[in-house]
Amino acid sequence: MSSDRYHQHFTVSWDQLHRDVRTLCHQMIERDFKGIVAITRGGLIPAALIARELNIRLIDTVCIKSYDHMDQGGLDIMKGVDHDGDGWLLVDDLVDTGKTARAVRKMLPKAHFVAIYAKPDGRPLVDQYLTEVAQQCWIQFPWDMGVAYVEPLVDQIKR
Repeated sequence: MSSDRYHQHFTVSWDQLHRDVRTLCHQMIERDFKGIVAITRGGLIPAALIARELNIRLIDTVCIKSYDHMDQGGLDIMKGVDHDGDGWLLVDDLVDTGKTARAVRKMLPKAHFVAIYAKPDGRPLVDQYLTEVAQQCWIQFPWDMGVAYVEPLVDQIKR
């Protein structure tokens, strides 16, 4: 898959991400989990926020690489876990094509799988998500962005 498949962009700020995670946590407040398994790298920050909001102290990771910037390639599973997910919360930032989600579902079939954002192709693979975005939309997460100087509008126009 190539980066030219993305025709829309959705920028998520730190504040928006935190609000979205808290909203998702409100939907899970009555559930008890043994711990969290974060899908790295994207699931790390949402997992930490969820752990705080749901007061979960045990966090593990499943380490999978499927993207090189905006290009999706093959799956590289670098680390799994030694259980089937029973009683665990599985967290990712985004479920996109479902490629990573299918692999993790196979590893942890009994986990409760949540994503903050979901695209139509991957949405059926998670138990819960907060926001659906278009399949052709690239989500720009706050950890992928930096703060930069923006020239005043009048200076931009007068050039």
